[in-house]
Amino acid sequence: MQKILPVRRLPSVNALRVFEAAARHLSFKAAAAELNVTQSAVSHQIKSLEESLSIQLFDRKPRAVELTRKGKLYYPILRNAFDSIAEGTEMILEESTKTVMTVQVYSTFTIRWLLPRLERFQLRNEHMQIRLHTSQANTDFEQDDVDVAVMIGHPDNPALHYDHLFDAELFPVCSPGYLKKHGPFNSFEDLVGHSLLQVYPSANDWRVWLSEKGLHQINPDSSKQLQMQSYNDALSSAVQGFGIALGQQPYIAHDLKIGALVEIFPGQRIRNPSGWYLACRTEKNHNPIVEAFRSWLLEEIHNDQDLVIEHSS
Repeated sequence: MQKILPVRRLPSVNALRVFEAAARHLSFKAAAAELNVTQSAVSHQIKSLEESLSIQLFDRKPRAVELTRKGKLYYPILRNAFDSIAEGTEMILEESTKTVMTVQVYSTFTIRWLLPRLERFQLRNEHMQIRLHTSQANTDFEQDDVDVAVMIGHPDNPALHYDHLFDAELFPVCSPGYLKKHGPFNSFEDLVGHSLLQVYPSANDWRVWLSEKGLHQINPDSSKQLQMQSYNDALSSAVQGFGIALGQQPYIAHDLKIGALVEIFPGQRIRNPSGWYLACRTEKNHNPIVEAFRSWLLEEIHNDQDLVIEHSS
């Protein structure tokens, strides 16, 4: 006798799609704009879904909406399901059979380390296409359409899988011309009064180095210091003699090798307390494209003698 399988209990797919968009944006208005429908239609679909499930998914407030406890449980399930459907659809429709993977990376890491090596990945994985998304902020995997991200920080999100890449050292650098004009720097206190080039999205880096060396009288965030958006901006400005930047791997190796920048206090590097990681959502950890990119990236890092691969304690 043929076994009769239970009928799946599936709400309206259209209503689920509307709920996923509204939950991702935490906004009925933004969901309506994404789906090209009216805000009233979004509200109606979500109300219909709530009635069919006999649960409340959103708390409606005068100027915002918030997910209820059950809404927070339901959202990641639907997000993952729609991601899988989208990936599968792309796979069967892509005439070139290329699989697209979105990688979020810092702009300086992209320019100074990743791009010169990326051709080797593409030659090895001709069926894959990398889509780079550069940002100074860490990825919000709940909101961003990103497969993996290279990030600096700590593996503190239980919803993510982390692979340790390397650890960086922090140390002040300047151009040879700046050192000749304003040096020598015989003690840490000689930094007082100089222009420090602060990267404001990574503002803690200068604070960590200064605190480690006991220079509490120097405030890298003061209005006297130049504020830069990225390490690339700060290091390029230092090469031009505009001040003293903080160097760290993997950004600095080339400038040191060609003599565009020099280390002010040789032997006085400190370990950045934040490590470098490759992160992805846990459920994507064993995705073939993620595994391929991870394997290649770890190999490139292992072959880079300027990087400290050992995990910091």
